[in-house]
Amino acid sequence: MNLIGRMSFQVPGGMALTGCMLQFYRPHLHLVSSREIINGVTVTDGDNNELGCSRRAAVKGIAQVVVSRITMAAPGMIILPIIMERLEKFPFMQRIRVLHGPLQVLLCGGFLLFMVPTACALFPQRCSLALAGLEPELRDSIVAKHGDKVPYVYFNKGLSLALAGLEPELRDSIVAKHGDKVPYVYFNKGL
Repeated sequence: MNLIGRMSFQVPGGMALTGCMLQFYRPHLHLVSSREIINGVTVTDGDNNELGCSRRAAVKGIAQVVVSRITMAAPGMIILPIIMERLEKFPFMQRIRVLHGPLQVLLCGGFLLFMVPTACALFPQRCSLALAGLEPELRDSIVAKHGDKVPYVYFNKGLSLALAGLEPELRDSIVAKHGDKVPYVYFNKGL
């Protein structure tokens, strides 16, 4: 078997490939949600009236997604090795070493079966942020227009994109079909 196909190459090879990509292929590797952090996400009032874009809301939404994904994966990464270590001490498990891999995949799938819905339920899809937590410019703009009628703003966890941020072909087809009625598109990142 060649060196690259062996399991002993996977960690050092992966590290070397990732390092080379980060060093030499940098322009195309971006933080997945960097556009939301840079431009902000659309915030609305309780009636879904658009109030502006907030970078702080984007950071809060992305932080919630990160916590959810860690919660989703943690049991399979923490508890499963402990279970397998204990199971491997039994004589019947020592006889069926070829089934250790499929058993781990099955147990990991069982963890994910319960943890994906649990992790998705930790935070609401439509988040809220107190007006005091917004950027000063946006907060002042909202207070000037609405007074104290808007104590909280709501956002969709960084899952919206301004029409101007789309690829030109897609943007042109949406404008041709809907005119200026669609300023933002919403999508699901598959939390």
